[in-house]
Amino acid sequence: MSTTTLLHSLFKYKAWSNEQLFAELAKVDPVTQPDARHNAMRILNHIYVVDQIFAAHLSGATQSFTATNTTETPTLEALRDGVAMLDAWYVDYSADLSPEQLAENIPFTFTDGDKGLMSREEMLAHVTAHGTYHRGAAGRIMMQAGTPPPRDLYTRFLHQSEPLRRAA
Repeated sequence: MSTTTLLHSLFKYKAWSNEQLFAELAKVDPVTQPDARHNAMRILNHIYVVDQIFAAHLSGATQSFTATNTTETPTLEALRDGVAMLDAWYVDYSADLSPEQLAENIPFTFTDGDKGLMSREEMLAHVTAHGTYHRGAAGRIMMQAGTPPPRDLYTRFLHQSEPLRRAA
């Protein structure tokens, strides 16, 4: 398996995981569990902001964030839709990167003004790992609120998206 193939698979997994998590988060009652719902949404919004920042770095666009979260929390629907669109961008972006593109170092500026330099491959790996880490934190909040999160497992994704793997 090439790095491109693995990264592409991880971004498809990320999109799948996010879709499932948002579906379960919608079950956390905003009236009886407002803090849990809000706190989970703040974490997911942080992931979304960081994903947007790195998408800008990867595409050579200017990003305008000065922090890794926004002051206001979007609605669950707006956040879910924005995340889904950005997940689709990452799935498309990661589909056909050459080894040379993955190795390319990209200079950028962090939201605090510090300078950074990462390869395209490192940035993509960071985006997948960062999202996984924080989805787990959101899932823990949901569990404490009485709504179990989905089983966010790469192995589960692979076997559901490629059922023939179960026949092996």
